[in-house]
Amino acid sequence: MVSRRTALFGGLAFPLAAAEPDLDLFFQILSPNAKEARAARVALEAAWRDSYAILLIEAMRLVQREPARSRLIEIAGDLTHQKFGPDVRQWMRWAWSLPYAPHSRYAEFKGKLYSNIDPRMQAFFPPGAASEVRLDQVEWGGVPVNGIPPLVKPAMLAAKEAAYLEDSHVVFGIHHAGEAKAYPKRILAWHEMALDQVGGLDLTIVYCTLCGTVIPYRSFAGGRLHTFGTSGLLYQSSKLMFDAETQSLWSTAQGKPVVGALVGSGLELDFVPIVTTDWGRWRRKYPGTQVLSLETGHKRDYSEGAAYRDYFATDELMFDVARRDKRLRNKDEVLVIRLKGKRPLAVAAKFLARRPLHELEHEGVKLSIRTEGGANLVFSEGQQIPAHRAFWFGWYAQFPDTVLVR
Repeated sequence: MVSRRTALFGGLAFPLAAAEPDLDLFFQILSPNAKEARAARVALEAAWRDSYAILLIEAMRLVQREPARSRLIEIAGDLTHQKFGPDVRQWMRWAWSLPYAPHSRYAEFKGKLYSNIDPRMQAFFPPGAASEVRLDQVEWGGVPVNGIPPLVKPAMLAAKEAAYLEDSHVVFGIHHAGEAKAYPKRILAWHEMALDQVGGLDLTIVYCTLCGTVIPYRSFAGGRLHTFGTSGLLYQSSKLMFDAETQSLWSTAQGKPVVGALVGSGLELDFVPIVTTDWGRWRRKYPGTQVLSLETGHKRDYSEGAAYRDYFATDELMFDVARRDKRLRNKDEVLVIRLKGKRPLAVAAKFLARRPLHELEHEGVKLSIRTEGGANLVFSEGQQIPAHRAFWFGWYAQFPDTVLVR
C-alpha cells in the first residue's frame, strides 16, 4: 500500500505507519543488499502486527541460505518478542494460536514464495484468492506439483494373473455396478491418487498416506468432469489435490474446494463405498476382480510395506496439526461415517474388530456396521453407505466435532 508518510533509510524510501506494510517489504528483507534489508525492517516495525509474522515464518520454512535465514529469525524474534529461534514448528504453533488476521495479500505472497519450489504452485494462490481454511495451515509437503505421480487409467490384471500379490497383502477394494477392482496399498501408497473407472463411474481415488485415508470420489460434479492432480501441498497434514480446469485446491478429506476460484461454488464431490481388507479375502469374495498391475510406468519399490515404512512404524507425525485429541493414539485407525446434516461419526477400528456386527444410532439415524476380516461395511435402512478408514489425528484435526465411539 502507498502511504503519504515515508521512512528514509540508506537512501531508500518505504511506507511508514500504513494500514499494512507493503508486500514487497517481506521479500526485501531477504535481499543480499544489507542496506535494503535493514530499511525494509524499519518500515515493517512502523506498521507491525503479530498477525503479519506468518509471512516471515513461511519464508523461514523455505529459505535456507545465509544470512537471509538468520535475519528472518532475528527479525521475527525482535518484532514478536518470541524466543523460538530456528524452531519453525514452535513458530507455527504460536502463529496458529493467534486470531487469524493475516496480511490482505497473504495468498499472493504465498504464491510468489512457493513459486520458488515449483512455478506451477503460484497458480494455486492468485491475488485475492478466496479460502475456506486458514492459509497459514496450508504448507508444502516436500514435493513439486504431481511430484507424487497419480496413476491415470492404470493397467489392470485379472486376479489369477496377479502373481505378485500374497493373500495377506492389504488392498483397497471398490465394487460398483457389478465391477470389482482392487488397489493394493503397496502400489497406491507411492502414487496417492488413481484416476480410473469402476462400474461406469469416473473416480478419483485419493490416498492420503499421512492421514491414513482412502476415499474414492466421483470425478463428475457441477455438470462437468474434473481432472485432479497432486498439488504438493497439505492442510493439517492432509493431502490437497487440485483440479486442472481452475487450479483450485480441494480438501481430500471433505471433497470440496477450499482455496481458489471454486470456493463458494457449492461443489462437493460424492464418494462411493470402499473397504480396506486383504487380497485373499477380496479375491475370494469377488473372483472376477481386477487388480493394479506392477507395470505403472514408474520405477518404485512396490514390495509390501516399503512405502512410508518408517512413518507407519511410529505414532509420530511428519507434519504438525493445530489440534489433537488424546482419547486415541495419533495413528489409531477409525472408521469414518459422514451423513448429510449430521456431525461426523468415527468408530475405532479396534472396537469394531471385536464386534463382527455392531448396531448403533447416530443423531436419529440407525446404522449397522459389519466387520469381516478387517473390512468394514456400513448399512442404513438396508442400503450400503460410504465409509472409510482414517488415522484419528488427521480426522480430528479437521473435524473436531466428530462423535467418537471407542
